[in-house]
Amino acid sequence: MKNFISFWGAIMLVSAGLLLSACQTNDQTNGVTSEDDIAYDELYRPQFHFTPAQNWINDPNGLVYHDGEYHLFYQYNPFGDQWGHMSWGHAVSTDLMHWEELDVALQEEDGIMIFSGSAVVDKQNTSGLGAEENPPMVAIYTGHHDSEENPKQDQRIAYSTDNGRSWTKYEGNPVIDEEMENFRDPKVIWHEETEKWIMVVALPTEYKVRFYSSDNLIDWKMESEFGPAGGTGGIWECPDLFKLPVDGHDGESRWVLQVDMNPGAVAGGSGGQYFVGDFDGSEFTESEETKGETLWVDYGKDFYAVQSYSNIPDGRRIWLAWMNNWNYAGEIPTNPWRGAMTIPRKVGLMSTDEGPRLTQKTVDELNTIAGEAQQFENITISDGLFTDENLEGTTYKIEAEIQLNDAERVGFNLRKGDEEQTVVGYDVRAEELFVDRRNSGEVSFHEDFAAEIQTAPLRLNKNILTLEILVDRSSVEVFSGKGDRSITNRIFPSESSNGIEIFSEGGAAEVVNLGFRELQSTWSNSQ
Repeated sequence: MKNFISFWGAIMLVSAGLLLSACQTNDQTNGVTSEDDIAYDELYRPQFHFTPAQNWINDPNGLVYHDGEYHLFYQYNPFGDQWGHMSWGHAVSTDLMHWEELDVALQEEDGIMIFSGSAVVDKQNTSGLGAEENPPMVAIYTGHHDSEENPKQDQRIAYSTDNGRSWTKYEGNPVIDEEMENFRDPKVIWHEETEKWIMVVALPTEYKVRFYSSDNLIDWKMESEFGPAGGTGGIWECPDLFKLPVDGHDGESRWVLQVDMNPGAVAGGSGGQYFVGDFDGSEFTESEETKGETLWVDYGKDFYAVQSYSNIPDGRRIWLAWMNNWNYAGEIPTNPWRGAMTIPRKVGLMSTDEGPRLTQKTVDELNTIAGEAQQFENITISDGLFTDENLEGTTYKIEAEIQLNDAERVGFNLRKGDEEQTVVGYDVRAEELFVDRRNSGEVSFHEDFAAEIQTAPLRLNKNILTLEILVDRSSVEVFSGKGDRSITNRIFPSESSNGIEIFSEGGAAEVVNLGFRELQSTWSNSQ
């Protein structure tokens, strides 16, 4: 039986620095609470990003669309707010914004934890696990054997014939067992050209991914390996593989292989990289234009284990990631949940002088929770600040176009308080987009959290900066105008830090156009 996400909003009592929150009793069977239609309202609770009612989450898993619902599975500990007892939590949405948390889908048992993986709709019932009139959803996941005597990881499947509400683990598991200790995170796709299922799985300590093919999701044949390549400063995990048109033209498409890495990412700790090339159903060949170069998915500290949806009927490639970093994931100051997902993003490829490059933009569904736009135009800032009483909040979207003129730095001071602010800006001389969270609020829980400013190289056209910025109660996501640069960071400001300032340093800049829209809570009773 499904359980709706529900949770008594925290009643905040602040006395001598002590935060007390009142919440409903945990249902230890499935990790969700029993009351319906209550908004999440704790201090750092994201209002338009997915979080579970309580307990630990990390990697998104099994992202698939089926029968009018977007399914979001995720690494989940049903019994606490630290990593452990890995199982697949489960939530569904009809609009990618409002999520309904269901029972745990795949539970740890017999000393085997349920590690990351993917899910598909077996439309032709190639597996024989459903019926032609009711094709099964099939989850493909890593079985992690929690044994000191024989530590290993293998690939397993489970299936559902009731739109993911109940699951049966395949009795012939594992479907791939190479007797390897580090062998995980299978992403399975249907390859139209060869009419076969393709699995890409990580060999973490070898900095490789391996490709398998199958006619039925059960019997798998090894095809090839890719790597080492790109960044190899940490283990490889959570691969993804998909085909995208360049500049939206179906006649010119390329394959993208995304691989996460921890540690050693561009901003330190964990992050994602990608390769552009061709895939023939057996082997991935990296483009000559990108060989020897590391292409980063996101330049922030908190974008990891990204996975894209399968089976979306309108053809969009949409993905989301775990909004955290393994350097401090277990220490972020949230309770009774720990971990969140990024906003779903539409992924594309754009042509550049260096070859095709990945783009990310917010999905159109975000506008369904956006309030009426407040517009500001033709505002000149001469080496100073611009403020307006209508510019404030804790959950909002900013879309801005700024002519830099002779300014050396421009940007925004967000979640501004007496001693707190998160700075999002552009450095003209360095040609860098940046996010500075060193004074963003609570930063003392880990020395790495606020150690450095996050930067992304960005060359402007005609000296015009265009940005889209999403701010939630404990996060900031920044996108360049073309979507070719993004910076994703968690922040933990005080509730009263809700000011917004626009700044120009070293010269004048003109805010040609700025749109500000508050974003409504997706946990409200209207859900």
